[in-house]
Amino acid sequence: MNQIASKGQLRMSLLRWILFIVPITVLLGFTFSQFANSGEENRWFQALIKPAVQPPGWAFGAAWALLYTMIGTAFAMVLHARGAPMRGLAIVLYLVQYALNLFWPILFFGMHQVSAAFWFLAIIFVMALATTVVFGRIRKAAAWLMIPYLAWLCFAAVLNKQIEWLNPGAETLVVPAARTQI
Repeated sequence: MNQIASKGQLRMSLLRWILFIVPITVLLGFTFSQFANSGEENRWFQALIKPAVQPPGWAFGAAWALLYTMIGTAFAMVLHARGAPMRGLAIVLYLVQYALNLFWPILFFGMHQVSAAFWFLAIIFVMALATTVVFGRIRKAAAWLMIPYLAWLCFAAVLNKQIEWLNPGAETLVVPAARTQI
């Protein structure tokens, strides 16, 4: 009974981590974006002038579903790497950057803090980059799964900054209430 686990048992253990972590990661991301009223249905966001490179609204939901799946899988791989040096640091870095990521839509869409949201994205990027570097020292594949997320954070920062330039005073923009006629 004191034998080392087989490769099949290790794979199943990783699969269990993935099946637990990925749905939580995606669900929390979806929940926080819904709470912030993010996206095309947000009337404040509708009133803003968008940059020419702004993708259609559906693309954001699809991209984030894929990105959350990838970073959740990367996190599961690190969680699975029991005894790995720097595992504790990797877990803390991931959780901090993920919590910051969850707060960003609240800051941008909910609180309308366009400028602060840009700088917040810069902080998220630095934390995600540090996470990726540490993940790479534990599992190279986990680091590679973080790369599209880093690229998307850069793209989001570009969009955020362009929205800020195109909409001076966006923080104070007041959108009239929706009217319903009966």
